[in-house]
Amino acid sequence: MEITRQTTMGEMLEYDMGIAYVLMQCGMHCVGCPSSIGESLEDACAVHGLNVEAVLKKINEYLAEKKAQ
Repeated sequence: MEITRQTTMGEMLEYDMGIAYVLMQCGMHCVGCPSSIGESLEDACAVHGLNVEAVLKKINEYLAEKKAQ
């Protein structure tokens, strides 16, 4: 799965729950909130004042590292 700015929080977490840890490390602590599930990564980052490109980079680094193992 390719994670993009438009991928919803629910889609990401369904794909790999480890992404929740990455998001929390970035400062997004509402990962389990039911209202966040339908939000895109871009919208969730905007709500939390986070740089979407930086968060997306960390998610993709996590997924690449996991795949390499």
